[in-house]
Parts: sequence; C-alpha cells; structure tokens
Amino acid sequence: MSTERDSETTFDEDSQPNDEVVPYSDDETEDELDDQGSTVEPEQNRVNREAEENQEPFRKECTWQVKANDRKYHEQPHFMNTKFFCIKKSKYANNAIKTYKYNVLTFIPMNLFEQFKRAANLYFLVLLILQAIPQISTLAWYTTLVPLLLVLGVTAIKDLVDDVARHKMDKEINNRTCEVIKDGRFKVAKWKDIQVGDVIRLKKNDFVPADILLLSSSEPNSLCYVETAELDGETNLKFKMSLEITDQYLQREDTLATFDGFVECEEPNNRLDKFTGTLFWRNTSFPLDADKILLRGCVIRNTDFCHGLVIFAGADTKIMKNSGKTRFKRTKIDYLMNYMVYTIFVVLSLLSAGLAIGHAYWEAQVGNYSWYLYDGKDDTPSYRGFLNFWGYIIVLNTMVPISLYVSVEVIRLGQSHFINWDLQMYYAEKDTPAKARTTTLNEQLGQIHYIFSDKTGTLTQNIMTFKKCCINGQIYGDHRDASQHNHNKIEQVDFSWNTYADGKLAFYDHYLIEQIQSGKEPEVRQFFFLLAVCHTVMVDRTDGQLNYQAASPDEGALVNAARNFGFAFLARTQNTITISELGTERTYNVLAILDFNSDRKRMSIIVRTPEGNIRLYCKGADTVIYERLHRMNPTKQETQDALDIFANETLRTLCLCYKEIEEKEFAQWNKKFMAASVASTNRDEALDKVYEEIEKDLILLGATAIEDKLQDGVPETISKLAKADIKIWVLTGDKKETAENIGFACELLTEDTTICYGEDINEILLEKKTKRSKILKLKFPRTEEERRMRTQSKRRLEAKKEQRQKNFVDLACECSAVICCRVTPKQKAMVVDLVKRYKKAITLAIGDGANDVNMIKTAHIGVGISGQEGMQAVMSSDYSFAQFRYLQRLLLVHGRWSYIRMCKFLRYFFYKNFAFTLVHFWYSFFNGYSAQTAYEDWFITLYNVLYSSLPVLLMGLLDQDVSDKLSLRFPGLYIVGQRDLLFNYKRFFISLLHGVLTSMILFFIPLGAYLQTVGQDGEAPSDYQSFAVTIASALVITVNFQIGLDTSYWTFVNAFSIFGSIALYFGIMFDFHSAGIHVLFPSIFQFTGTASNALRQPYIWLTIILTVAVCLLPVVAIRFLSMTIWPSESDKIQKHRKRLKAEEQWQRRQQVFRRGVSSRRSAYAFSHQRGYADLISSGRSIRKKRSPLDAIVADGTAEYRRTGDS
Repeated sequence: MSTERDSETTFDEDSQPNDEVVPYSDDETEDELDDQGSTVEPEQNRVNREAEENQEPFRKECTWQVKANDRKYHEQPHFMNTKFFCIKKSKYANNAIKTYKYNVLTFIPMNLFEQFKRAANLYFLVLLILQAIPQISTLAWYTTLVPLLLVLGVTAIKDLVDDVARHKMDKEINNRTCEVIKDGRFKVAKWKDIQVGDVIRLKKNDFVPADILLLSSSEPNSLCYVETAELDGETNLKFKMSLEITDQYLQREDTLATFDGFVECEEPNNRLDKFTGTLFWRNTSFPLDADKILLRGCVIRNTDFCHGLVIFAGADTKIMKNSGKTRFKRTKIDYLMNYMVYTIFVVLSLLSAGLAIGHAYWEAQVGNYSWYLYDGKDDTPSYRGFLNFWGYIIVLNTMVPISLYVSVEVIRLGQSHFINWDLQMYYAEKDTPAKARTTTLNEQLGQIHYIFSDKTGTLTQNIMTFKKCCINGQIYGDHRDASQHNHNKIEQVDFSWNTYADGKLAFYDHYLIEQIQSGKEPEVRQFFFLLAVCHTVMVDRTDGQLNYQAASPDEGALVNAARNFGFAFLARTQNTITISELGTERTYNVLAILDFNSDRKRMSIIVRTPEGNIRLYCKGADTVIYERLHRMNPTKQETQDALDIFANETLRTLCLCYKEIEEKEFAQWNKKFMAASVASTNRDEALDKVYEEIEKDLILLGATAIEDKLQDGVPETISKLAKADIKIWVLTGDKKETAENIGFACELLTEDTTICYGEDINEILLEKKTKRSKILKLKFPRTEEERRMRTQSKRRLEAKKEQRQKNFVDLACECSAVICCRVTPKQKAMVVDLVKRYKKAITLAIGDGANDVNMIKTAHIGVGISGQEGMQAVMSSDYSFAQFRYLQRLLLVHGRWSYIRMCKFLRYFFYKNFAFTLVHFWYSFFNGYSAQTAYEDWFITLYNVLYSSLPVLLMGLLDQDVSDKLSLRFPGLYIVGQRDLLFNYKRFFISLLHGVLTSMILFFIPLGAYLQTVGQDGEAPSDYQSFAVTIASALVITVNFQIGLDTSYWTFVNAFSIFGSIALYFGIMFDFHSAGIHVLFPSIFQFTGTASNALRQPYIWLTIILTVAVCLLPVVAIRFLSMTIWPSESDKIQKHRKRLKAEEQWQRRQQVFRRGVSSRRSAYAFSHQRGYADLISSGRSIRKKRSPLDAIVADGTAEYRRTGDS
C-alpha cells in the first residue's frame, strides 16, 4: 500500500516525491503534527519558505552574512540580539552543543521548580505549611517533611545522574578537534571554539564539525566525497564540488589565511538538500548551492583533505535544525494515574468536608455543653468546623500517596536496567547491548497496537549479495558440481584461481565456473563482462587491493560479482575503462554513458573494443528491457520464467542485454547526443529522447538476482508480533517493487495475500484528488465578502482533507499489513500521527537512519537500530539495540512484564494507602470528629517509607506471571496490555473498595475486642495508645501478607522483604516506645512503654491474628474460585508450565513455487541521483595524485599540478 501526499499539504508540484530523488528533509518540521488545527505558520517553515519564494529580491532574502577570517565582523552591534533585559548575544551561534539542563548553580533551584510543578509534590508542600499552623494540625510537621524530602531527594539524584551523562556526551563532542586558521597558520582547535567565518581543514575520515562551504580539496576540481549516513541513512558516497575560482586559488595555507571572501545566504533552516547563497570575492559574485556545502554530521571519505568556510555553527547547523522538537513522552498509565490521583483529591475533599460538618454539629450539640471539654476558647462551632476541615485534609493526606511517583520512578529505573543487562538482546558481533535510553516508558512497551518500521537497515542488512543468475536461458546458482549434477552437500566455489577475487562471495554452483573457464558458451563471458563495464562505480587501489565505491549497494554487488568471476574492473579515465578479463587486461574506449533515472529504469554504456567494434551494453528493470528487445530473442521466455522464480524467492532482479552498432549509425546518433548534451533548456528530456533512439533492438543476455539480505530472525519476529495482535506497517522511501518484495521476504505478505495498491485505494475510498493549482491559485480577496467566502472554502477543504485522512486510516487498519513506499521522513511522521489521532492507539516506530528521526519522535515509543546508517536514530530513540529480532523480546517479555508489574504495583499501592488512611475516618465517629489520629505520629511517618515500601517495590521489579520463554511461545498473552485489562478505572475502584473494607475490619474488630476488656494482670488494655498499636500491627501484617498473595514469582528476596518489613516494624516500634528515647525527646516520642505493655497480652495477639485472618481469607477464597472457574491465559499456562518446558521452535513456512502464479517484480535499486555519468564523462572524478599533505604544510609555496585533461 503506498501513500501519496495530499494535494492541500504542499505548495508546489515539484515537491511531490519521485523515483529519482527521494527527499530526506521536508519543508516543515513536525511542529504541524502538534497542532493540526492551527493556522499559524511555524517559524522555521516561514524562514524556509521565504528563503526560496522570490529569486528577484535576492539580497533582501539572503540576510545571513559571513566574512571569512574575520571574527570581529560578526560581533558588530547590528548582529547582536537582546536575550535577557540588557544582555545581548550575537545571532551567530557558537559551535558548542548543549543538551544538558543544569549546571552547578542552577541545579537545585531549577530541579526543585520542576519537581514542584508536579501537582502531588506541590500539594504536600502546602500540607507542610498547613501543619506548621497549631490551630489546624493535629499531626507533627515531620510526618510530611520526611517523606517529602525522600521523594525530592531520590528524584533529584536521578535527574542529576541523567544530566551528568548529558554533560559527558556534550563534552566528548565539543572537545573533538580539527585544524583552524589562526594567526595565518592552521592550528588545532576544539569544535566548541570554532566560529562562523573560520576557515578549517578536514582530513580523510573526519566528521564535519559545522555546515561549511567547500573551498578546495586534494581531489581533482576540488571534489570531495562524503558519507551522509548521519543525515539521510544512506551509506553510499555522495560528492560535493567547490567553485572553480576557490579550487584554483585556495589550495595553499597562505592563500587560505588571506582569504577575505564574503558570503550572503539564507538564514539557518532545516532543509538538508537545499542551500541558496552568493560568494563575493575579487569583485565578482559566484552563486552557491547545496552541492558546495558540507553539512555537520557528514564524514569525509576517499579525500585526503579539504578546506572549508564555516557558514552555520552549533545550533544553527541544518542537522540540529532538522532534528525537530523533542517531545516529552508519557505513558497511558501515567495519564490514567494522574486522573486517579485527581479522583482521590476529590474524595479527600468530600470526606474532609463531611467530617468538618460533623464536627460543627457535634460541637453545637455536645461540645458546648460538656464543661470538661472546654479549651478556653469561645470559637463558634462553624469556625471550629472550618479549622477541622483543614485538620482532616492533613490527617487524611496519605490517601494521596506521596511516595507513589518516586516508587514508580524507581521501578522504571530498575526495569530499564534489566533491559540493558539482557544478554539475549546483546549483539556480540558488534559488541552492542540493548539500551533503554529513557526510564519513563517501560510499561507502555506492553501496550503496543501498531509498529511502524523502516525497511533498509531495519528489516534488511542493507548488504546486497549476488545469489543467482540466468544466462542464455540457463539458471545458475544452485548447489551443483562442475558436471552439472545437483548435490545436497554444500561446497563453496573456490575462487583462488582468480588473483582479483576478494574472497567474500559465497557461491555454490561449480558448473558456472566450468562454463566461464571453458568458454564453450561465449554468452557467459559476455554476461560478466557487461557487469564489469556497464556501471558508474569508482575504483581506488590501496596496498594493491581494489576498493570499489559504488553509488548503490546493488551496483557494488554486481561489479564485485564480476570481479570474483574473473572480469575485474581495474581503472577508468574520462574516455576509457580498463577490465581484467580472466587475467588479460583490455582497455575500451567509452563513447557515451547513458545515465540512469527513475523513468528510464536502466543505464547503458557505448564502448569501442580494441578491435574497433562499437557495442552498447545495457542493464535495467525487466519491464523496460523487454519492451526494447529485438523480436528474434530465443531465450526470452526462459529468462521470463527465471525472473518469475527469482521474484518468488524475493530476489532483486535485473536484465542484461547488448547491441552491435554500425559506425555510420553511431556517427549519426552521436551528433544528436552532443546537441542534446549542450541544450540550454529541457536538457534531461532531450537526452532521454536521444537515448530512446539507440536503446532498441537489444539482444537479451540474461538476468541477475541479488539478495537484499534480511536481518536474522525478521520473519519469525513479525510472525510472533502478529500473533500478539500487533499490526506492522512498513514505511520506506524505496520504490513499490522493492518494498513489496521485502514484504514477501519477511513474510509480511504471502502469495495468498490480496494486495491493494495506491490506485485501488483511491477507488475504494471514492475520492478524487483535486489538482493543487485549482485550490491554491486563488485570486487575492479584496472585499469582506470574498474573505468570508475564502475562509469558508478553506474550512470545507480542511474538513474534506480530514475526512479523507480518516477514511484512509480506517481502511488501512482493516488490512493485515500495510506498506507505504516512496514516503519522505515527514510523511512517515504524518502516517504515525494519523493512526495516533484517529485510532487512539499506542504506536511504536523503529528505524536506523536520520531519515527515521521524525517518525521515531512522533510515535509513542521510538526504537533505534544501531546498524549501518549512523547513530542519529539511536540518539533520538527511547530504546535501541542492534537487530530487529530483539523487538519481540523487548515487547513480549520486557514490555509485558513491565506492564503487569506496574499494574500490580499501582493496584496494591492504592489499596494499602486506603486501608491505612480510612481507619482515621472510622475513628472520627468515636472522637467527636476532632481530627484525632488513630496511629502514633511516627508510624504515620514511616508507614509508606519503611514498613510497606520494599515488598511492593520488589514486586514491581521482579514479578513475572510466566517465564520469558513461555512469554515468547505464547504471544497471545500480550493482548491484556493492549486492552488495558489489568489497570483501568474499574480495577482502580475495586482496589479502593478492597482498601475501604480492609480499613473497616482493621478498625472495628479491635474496637469490639477493646470495648469491655481486662488484661491478665487486672489492668484494662483498652487505652488509646494500646488500641493504636493493635491496629498498626494488624495493618502492617495484613498489607505485607497481601503482597505475598499478589506475588506470582517468589524469590528469596521477596520473602525476605515481606517478613523483614514486619520485623523492622516491630523493632522500630519497640525502640520508639522505649523509656530511653522518651528521656532524650519527650515531646516527640510520647508512646512510652506502650508496645511492651500491650503486646505481652495474649488477648492482643489473638485480636491481631483474627483481624489479619478476616482481611485475607476472603481474598484467598476469591482468588481460588477465580483461577478454578474463570482462569486467565496466564493462569492456564502457569498450571501446565512443567509440561510446557520444551520450547516450541518456530517453523518457517515452506515456499512452493507455482509456475505462472507469481506476477511480482523486483526493480533494480539504482539509488544514486542522476549525474554520475556526466561526472565521469567530464573527467572531474578521475583521480590523479597530487602532492602529499605533509609537503604542502611544510612548503607554503608548493603549487598543485592541475589535473584537467581538457
């Protein structure tokens, strides 16, 4: 399924994605995703648009001015912007990157400010202030201060650790070095010290530190080869070329030091593939475009050194502008938890108000007439009720659990470390472990509905390998010996006879080698000769070894295959190409290169052999080659059958053909070719027309089959995720045929799948696209009525657009799989946003290149693959690992466990806090609603901190309902998270009801036991302090045993924490009730001797045991009935886990080829842009040795020899 850009979303027809150039940056950032209804144009988009809208007022638009080797120029007053009051700062950013949030001075105030923006923390700060008012509070101030300090401290330490890591990363990048012109010489400087206007020198394999204008390089015509994996995810090399004037005059150090050029260009923006500017130098102006700019993040390749002028630095660089806004991501449970806390706030306020009214009534009816209750104050009952309202807000404040948020953070931090430590997600080949780059989204991993995946480098390895071929109707590539017999025994072909073989090609058909060496079929040798000669690959020799630099991985694989089979491409000049044919070097004159583009889907080369014959060699997609074949091609049908077989095996196919050309025919055609080459208008169209005249009546040689190798375990992973009811969408910039074949290779699609293409979708949706020109080219409104009509028209268009988007999402979500091809990075993000917006579903995006960053940031969870295409995706992701197959473990094991643990934790946390707090509520009915606490102050202080915290934390970290192997074996267990079955409002209110009932039992059973009681020694144990100790003891035992009932996975640590918490409670209580501590702090510790006096009575212990039993036995009974009568999937698996120990191995579906059934085609991936043929033909790319860099540095007067042949 492919997507097209809506006609109302862009402003020009040229911005439509096409097969020749897939833009990896769009005109807008993802800001419009944040506010779909906004009519305000984002600032960055405005800058981008204005930079290109009008070409005539050029000087007015290009307001960014750069003076070479003149730092003081950029410090002039008119370049200064006011930041804070009178503090001014230059509009030119320095080159230091800052991602950290705090420094030594700002950490404490900023961190506290951020923490108190959280409602719960601010609430407890207000409570602390209220507790300092004696008229209101019946609780000591430290009951709130101690937990609040603990929460703030733990959160601050976590933030500090995260920020220290950012400081280290920033320091590492900012302290990288390069050479900068200072005081007339190149000196080593740190990246952070580079400024706009500096002239810098970069060497081979250096990262580009800023956006620079290329001035010169060690290559002919100052070509510079760069790898842009950090920017667009492509590992193939691209070339940049300086102006001829700077190439000619700026090669030496002394001339670079005196260079005083002046650049006017567009303001900093996020367009990676566009640049507009002018260089003024030597009283002449020179136009600048993107081909002369090296962007920050690129790597210099195959170029010994280059020089550049810094145009944009630091935050102004295009890669920083294009990285987009980092969204603060929060989980679904986070939002739900906040709503529940607000619900508790409301309940707390209502309870406090009711009890305050009760106190006012009690004062009016009882308190005013009881002389022994007179406190010396003559306050009215209503005023006393008002004070009691705030008193109960303080007493019942533990209904809002202060330690909830910090406990959640601790659990998430621990779960993140478990992901980092998982050896089964460690990729030993590249020493790459899984990494949780955020600690706030773990449980969301267990709720994913949709996965949006990139293709190249994510599902595939982006490594092309030559697998099979068809020559003269004969298929080669199976396991055969030299006598053409098939063998089950796998024996690799030995290429040691070939001195140019690289030893990396794994091929198993010995019969093909026999055919090449014997020469019985000349078509076989002709086939590999074509692969060696028809291409735009560059060659370089290092230590006697051939190194090929291909514009696409496919082309490199084919030239390498020809090299291994004995036809090695050795060298090329402007007009010749040298090939080693089975050890014999032969040089051919190149008469013309007919370059590739997406409309042609082929490339050709015309050469003159040493014998004087002229021959055209062509390779391209079968759909275009078959249209141009001579009608007398005997192997046409056999090759067609082979193509069907290759396509069914999901291999990328390519047809090869040739043609003999008469001298007279070529002379006539060459005249037309030369005329089209210099055409001033519509040159590309003219060339294509000339190419068509010569590319006909071709003789078919055969076809190649290349494997775009999938990463290990991709089909198995997709299969398991599909069984977990997770929908997988593939979003790629590749062509439809390539994307479709990868869909079949990874078994996202099968032969039984009904495929709806883009044109089918339009018919299904019954929508006709309106041409953009009819919509946007409206006359300017002059009257109020016209303005009103235009506004209404815009609203109608927006409504239609929104309806189309909703229809598309509805249709797509009904499909079992969706593949969107030819999509730009912004379109990837928009597709993700559409599903988020219209389906309210949890989304995950996974990619490995910088072109996936927008998508990764837009999705609820972003996953980066640290693979072939740089680290930009990883740096922007929430989680990262090295292989796509680890995604199943991340979701089905870690995600599901995290979700279950967090849900259990929250349900239990609310339960234990309500059971603890509502005892005060029941006690109020017996103390005149006086806000008197039912417990000792220190018990209230330490209950959530020490007595009940560790067991629930360990459950949130370690609990698992089934093992990791069974989680992977039964993906259906994942569905409970998608449906929010374990934590929702229903579950929340059940937990609250459980807490309410527990609090009633905890209060009323001891109350009944204490009403008329005499101890063994004749003393009555029914005093307030003994009553408080009894309730507190029963509460601690009950809630800790309850966590034991909730625990599915028992370890020694869990058991120790439960019984340890109970023991800790009794130990601390006996210490706090001792006479010694009362002597030291008489006003703070007032329960002297209570514990020892009360707990030596067997009657008290029987009361505690009865209370605990009544609380827990109904829970045990309900759990037993539930597991017996209505068992869940995990209950069933737990019951039979011993029988299920044997791991079921996933069996890959057997592919059965049915002749004539498959109609799939895999287009050959010519991924380079048009222009390489011109580059080769002009001689600009032909490498000739210049003086070494050391000699240039040593001798400032050394001149470069010019290399142009023409």
